[in-house]
Amino acid sequence: MIPIGDDNTGRTTTPYLNYLLVAANILVFIFLQRLGANERFTYAFSTVPAEIVTGRDVAQPVTVKDPVSGEVAGTFELEPTPIPVYLTLLTSMFMHGGLAHIFGNMLYLWIFGDNLEDHLGHGRYLAFYLVCGVLAGLAHVLVTVVLKQNPLLPALGASGAISGVLGGYMVLHPKRRVRVLFFRTIQEVPAIVAIGVWFLFQLVSSLGMLGSGSQAGGVAYGAHIGGFIAGVALIKLFAVGRVSPATHPAMRR
Repeated sequence: MIPIGDDNTGRTTTPYLNYLLVAANILVFIFLQRLGANERFTYAFSTVPAEIVTGRDVAQPVTVKDPVSGEVAGTFELEPTPIPVYLTLLTSMFMHGGLAHIFGNMLYLWIFGDNLEDHLGHGRYLAFYLVCGVLAGLAHVLVTVVLKQNPLLPALGASGAISGVLGGYMVLHPKRRVRVLFFRTIQEVPAIVAIGVWFLFQLVSSLGMLGSGSQAGGVAYGAHIGGFIAGVALIKLFAVGRVSPATHPAMRR
């Protein structure tokens, strides 16, 4: 079930911040990461759990082993981080691991972010997005420590922040219609169904990761789940004093 659009009826503002967030992610991926080829930049500004836990920068070769066979799966070099390591919780939110990674993230952000920005307002939406992203990054660090995974493996991507957007969207607009691609057909389902299925997939996949002891192909499900929970928990706080265009008397039809 892949979302391809939603009902924007009642949206009263232009989602400038959402457009800028999408543009920022794309520009960083193209010009700074050079479509993933600039590994020095990527490994310098990604979130490394060991750095967040200790507060110290780590710059060294890292060997990745298969969790089942114990054989070496590859090596890479962690680069020096020219900023305080805690700020990588922010910088990593604007980097991606490949074309499929950034396309999937930007698709979800484009579809669901605009109505959330309309509800919260531009400033609150940006703050909500960044807070959810940071909390998602911390959730990934916690999962890495608790499950005793390799703390030197860097994490990057907007998925955690976007997971928060999905959580907030589901709370504020559970009945809003979302168009999804489902077995080669386009159908409309309530947001609570479209996003609920997505979250269920994250839970099931994370349980598979827990059972195998691996990091599930490099997907940080802990960040996805943590960001989503943060979005659900915080959205009403960020929306205090705001009136949804869909429920405002002047907008009823």
